[in-house]
Amino acid sequence: MAVQLQGRRRQVDPHWKRGLSYLKIGLRWLKGVVNKGRQLLRPVPLLPKDPQPCFASHKAEHDYYDQIWFSRIRSLKCRT
Repeated sequence: MAVQLQGRRRQVDPHWKRGLSYLKIGLRWLKGVVNKGRQLLRPVPLLPKDPQPCFASHKAEHDYYDQIWFSRIRSLKCRT
């Protein structure tokens, strides 16, 4: 997540639309730390929502943005 938030994703994933997981991006960054002398970044917890989602196809992207979002109602109070 730290690689993504600092805008360095293209250094490890030049074809960023292919949708690599944050685990794979992080592992590639660590390989770069060892082999290329990149800076070791501080770990950042995953956010509940992806700041820049990647999709394997245009259909998957359209399906994601066209879906209906629901939230759970935890309590309901009726006034009479």
